[in-house]
Amino acid sequence: MTSLPDSGSGIDPGTAQAYAVCETITRTQARNFYYGIRLLPAAKRRALCAVYALARRIDDIGDGDLPSPAKLAGLKEVRRSLQEFGRPGAGGDDDPVIAAVRDAATRYPIPLGAFEELVDGVRMDVVGFSYRTFEELEGYCRCVAGSVGRLCLAVFDGSGAAHDPAAIELADVLGIALQQINILRDLREDLLNDRIYLPLEDLDRFGVELRLNAENALADEDARLAELIRYRAGEALNWYRRGLRLLPMLDRRSAACAGAMAGIYARLLDQIQADPRVVYNRRLSLTGWQKAAVAVRALTGAPV
Repeated sequence: MTSLPDSGSGIDPGTAQAYAVCETITRTQARNFYYGIRLLPAAKRRALCAVYALARRIDDIGDGDLPSPAKLAGLKEVRRSLQEFGRPGAGGDDDPVIAAVRDAATRYPIPLGAFEELVDGVRMDVVGFSYRTFEELEGYCRCVAGSVGRLCLAVFDGSGAAHDPAAIELADVLGIALQQINILRDLREDLLNDRIYLPLEDLDRFGVELRLNAENALADEDARLAELIRYRAGEALNWYRRGLRLLPMLDRRSAACAGAMAGIYARLLDQIQADPRVVYNRRLSLTGWQKAAVAVRALTGAPV
C-alpha cells in the first residue's frame, strides 16, 4: 500500500494524493533507486519520488514504442511544461506528477533546468547519436545521469550541499559513474534497440564490432569485447570512487540513500569486472535480498 504524507506536513489533500501517485510510480518502477529512497525521512522521500516520477516520464518517452517524430513531440511538450513551471496559470494541477514536482520545488532548491538537460539527453537517444570519444559520451551521461544526481542533491540538502559547487560537481560525477555502469550492463539490450554507447574510438582500439551471434548473445570469439568491457569498467570505477566523496558532505539519512543507490550499481560493476560475459546474453541485476543488504549497509554507514 502506498504511504501518504505524514500528518502535520502542511500539504493539502490534493497535493498529498499527487505525491502518493509519484511514490507508487517510484516503488513499482525504480527497481534500484527505491531501496535508497525509502531510507529518507518522509518529506525528502516524497520530494525525491516526485523528482523520479518526472524523470521516469521523460525517459519513458525515449524508450517507448512510438515513432521518433511522436517521441520528439512528447519531449517538446515536457520542455514546454518545464519552462512554464513557475508562471501564474501555467496549468498542470490535474497532472499529479507535475503537481508534486511543483510543490517539491517550493520546499527544496530543485534545479528545474536539470530536467531540461535530461530532455536533451533523451532527445539524443531518439535521434540516434553515436559517440566518437569518451568526452562526447561524458556529455551525454552528464545530461541523462549527472542531471539526476544534481536533482537528488537538491532534495538531500541538509547542510548546504545543494549550494556548494564542489558537491554539485561530485553529484554530477557520481551520476556519470552510474550511467557508465548502466551502459555496460545494458550492452546487449541497447544493441537490440540499435543503440551503441561505447565510444567508437574504444571499439576501434580494441578491434571490436558489436554484434549478436547465433544464440542472440553478444559475439566475442576472440575475447576482445571482454577486454574492452574490463577497461571501461575500470574507468567507471574511477569515476565511482570520485563520486563517493559526495557522501560525507550529506546528512546521515541522505548519505545512506545515496550510498544505497550507488552501492547497488557497484555490486553490478563487481560482477562485470569479474566476468564481462555475464552481460552477453541477459540484463544483469541483483536480487531483492542483495539490494536490501546494500541498503542496510548504507544505513549503518558501512562502506559502499
